[in-house]
Amino acid sequence: MSVNKVILIGNVGKDPEVRYLDSGVAVASLSLATTDKGYTLANGTQVPERTEWHNLVLWRGLAEIAEKYVHKGDKLYVEGKIRSRSYDDQNGMKRYITEIFVDNMEMLTPRGASQGAATGAPGMQQPAQPASPSPADNGPADDLPF
Repeated sequence: MSVNKVILIGNVGKDPEVRYLDSGVAVASLSLATTDKGYTLANGTQVPERTEWHNLVLWRGLAEIAEKYVHKGDKLYVEGKIRSRSYDDQNGMKRYITEIFVDNMEMLTPRGASQGAATGAPGMQQPAQPASPSPADNGPADDLPF
């Protein structure tokens, strides 16, 4: 058995670049930044924060949604698979690239907080707040901090 699953929450680095294949299929490319916070070790050594940039590839409907509603600075939750490929550049040097092929995307930036969010994406509504637990619900979920 093997698993190839990636889950990321981060900020979009620049507006998506969308192109359409001859067949009409949309493909979007964008970068997503995830940052590990800096910290101080017990001996006083400062470890700075570290930002990792991920190359995302979205296909078909997700690409079209990204084209309309995703903008630089927006916070996204994505699920997908890691794919690696290589190519020869103009100088004949072999280059390698690692991409995340996105299967699922949730926009986490509140409406009105980004340039294109005022119209709202159809089908991409914010999740409803869960109802208050009833007094009869005494399961272990009552102890969760969220």
